[in-house]
Amino acid sequence: MHAAVAGPQSAATVVCVHGLGCSHRYFLPFARALWDQLRVAAVDLPGFGRSRGPAAALDVRGLSLALASWLRATGRGGSVLVGNSSGCQVLVDLAVHSPDLLGPVVLAGPTFDSAARRAPRQLGRLLADMRWERPGLGPVLARDWSACGARRYWATYRFLQADPVERKLGHVTSPAVVVRGGRDPIVPRRWAQEVTAALPKGRFAEIPGTGHTLNWSAPVELARLTKPLVAEGAP
Repeated sequence: MHAAVAGPQSAATVVCVHGLGCSHRYFLPFARALWDQLRVAAVDLPGFGRSRGPAAALDVRGLSLALASWLRATGRGGSVLVGNSSGCQVLVDLAVHSPDLLGPVVLAGPTFDSAARRAPRQLGRLLADMRWERPGLGPVLARDWSACGARRYWATYRFLQADPVERKLGHVTSPAVVVRGGRDPIVPRRWAQEVTAALPKGRFAEIPGTGHTLNWSAPVELARLTKPLVAEGAP
């Protein structure tokens, strides 16, 4: 598995987990906001970015098991974990089978809203979100989506759509912050607050005027919410 890593080697680590079809690339603005003080590792899950995957797409459990193996192999268990979009689902699933690897968690724009899991509705929300994202995100996503391929993208989407993430949130026993962009049509405030309420140590935060991809479009604000968690984590 590939990961882009930057920041002082001796500093505490923040691990970033991407959303559907994405890669480490769209975490670069967020990493820039942290790497003067922290070590940032943005991983590419199998089949995405620069990480080769099996011929068949992995389901949510397969992706979280791969992340668990990478965290153990690299000695990054207990780090602050930051997920965006469906990366949040991978982190929540990680808590089910490998709670020892979980440090404090940031769930930025957690999917899927339990009241809107049908593909047409999600597509409409995705299109509506683009007006609230910072310029330049489109080409980055297009490159990553092209790299993973339509078949893997759609198969992974189906696994994520069927994932009962709301039933697993109680397994995330470490401090967790749920962050929503104030203009995010993909993650309504109601859903973000439901996720927060189901977390044993959940806190809710909203960044006004921003969309879904906070690590790209509101990186400084997301970094400001992430930094205090480092003191509550391990390395």
